[in-house]
Amino acid sequence: MPEVEFDVRWPDGRSQSVYSPSLVVEEVFTAGHPYPVPEFVALSRQAMATASDRVQARWGFPCSRAAATLAAIEERAAGFTDGEVTVTAFRRR
Repeated sequence: MPEVEFDVRWPDGRSQSVYSPSLVVEEVFTAGHPYPVPEFVALSRQAMATASDRVQARWGFPCSRAAATLAAIEERAAGFTDGEVTVTAFRRR
């Protein structure tokens, strides 16, 4: 399956590289578009669930890396009460 790394910039200005086992993140997010933190987390949940479902359909088991990605996003997002997250770039692997 095609994999994607995407870069995000958090409200504090720090960047993070995030993994997706599927191109679905390119369908869910738009590079350069800012998302309120709660919306970014909700869209990330949707994207990682879809990505894991695609892996399961192909290989017969859910994707643990998608779950780990979502956990990392949720952990990072918990530190912000407001602000926006911007997806800055996509890199297909």
